[in-house]
Amino acid sequence: MNKSGLADVVNGVIGGTKVGSEKAVDAMIEAIVDSLKKEEEVSIAGLGIFSVKQRKARQARNPRTGATVSVPATKVPKFRAAKALKDAVR
Repeated sequence: MNKSGLADVVNGVIGGTKVGSEKAVDAMIEAIVDSLKKEEEVSIAGLGIFSVKQRKARQARNPRTGATVSVPATKVPKFRAAKALKDAVR
């Protein structure tokens, strides 16, 4: 399923126009992204927790040349699935 598919599901539940449903899905995604940019956790009951993890700087190796490469520290998004989601998938 992609973003358009989610908008179709939302449209089927709440009715209205497809454009309105697409705006609702876009607003939800934008709210999650904005919270993660501020390094805030986003917890959605039954789905999981979105958070930001700090990855340390490290040395890596270029597999083609064998040379060591310095990889800088960075922030990466992280998702922890809720127990309800894990149970539903099993």
